[in-house]
Amino acid sequence: MCQVASAGRHPFPHKALGQRLSNWGRWGAEDERGTLNFITPARIVVAAAEAREGRVFELSIPLGSNGPQTGVANRTNPIHLMSIMPGDLSAPDGMCVADDFIAMPLQSGTQWDGLAHVGYDGLLYNGVSADTITAMSGVARNAIDRALPGVTGRGVLLDIARLHGVEWLPAGHEITPEDLDRACVAQRVEVGSGDILLVRTGWRRKALVEGWGGWLDAEPGLGLACCEWLHRHEIAAVASDNYAVEVQPGQGAYLPVHCVLIRDMGMMLGEIFDLEDLSADCAADGRYSFLLVAPPLRVANGVGSPTSPIAIK
Repeated sequence: MCQVASAGRHPFPHKALGQRLSNWGRWGAEDERGTLNFITPARIVVAAAEAREGRVFELSIPLGSNGPQTGVANRTNPIHLMSIMPGDLSAPDGMCVADDFIAMPLQSGTQWDGLAHVGYDGLLYNGVSADTITAMSGVARNAIDRALPGVTGRGVLLDIARLHGVEWLPAGHEITPEDLDRACVAQRVEVGSGDILLVRTGWRRKALVEGWGGWLDAEPGLGLACCEWLHRHEIAAVASDNYAVEVQPGQGAYLPVHCVLIRDMGMMLGEIFDLEDLSADCAADGRYSFLLVAPPLRVANGVGSPTSPIAIK
């Protein structure tokens, strides 16, 4: 929920940081794509050249009842039902038919947060009023379908769990800009304008080993200081293998990194990515860059969307 701040200086330091890193107006007053604008045609050509051996990695978790959601914030795991069973319809040639459907919150699995997902002080990215979101019509500006035909570009994995020599970072571990720099050096990879950054905390590995129980209670993730690092490197989007990208509990606010990245910088966040197979392959061949294809669904006037990201090396 967005509320207009009362008069006077606001006590939350992430708002001053967001004002300093703001991209409002950078790509025009009507822009609804934010930092995806860094993915230019030239950058896509560079990204395509990353697909060298044809190894393909699926980065999503299964969409089904066995997921991480517990009902908190009305997020439940997907419900998958059959709508047509063999025998329900008959055909003279003996053909049988099966159909199914799925009911789910759009942010319950591997997903993108769009630019209308988070705001504060009554405003969303690029100065759009939060009042433009209505129950009947959804999102009038900054909707998730404005990101299409992206997100496609050069992906870079920074494996922070491996950097620290652990299967997964402990809950509450804050990833710093120094961690990101150290990972770049250790992995011999450069991060530049238009890249899509994937940050591995090992939190998905924890779920695979220990199950989902307690997985949403806290997590390792990006600290607030990483926002400036992402801004300086002109990152197009950032995703992680945890549920909120940023460290939880939050630093001085509920989701301060969300507020700065989404509302102020116009950067989409990808959550609950499965980076396990990709990270193992990157460690084996020493190459941490790849072509990443991760478009959202074309959900008209939506806030977020499931995605099935594909990394190609």
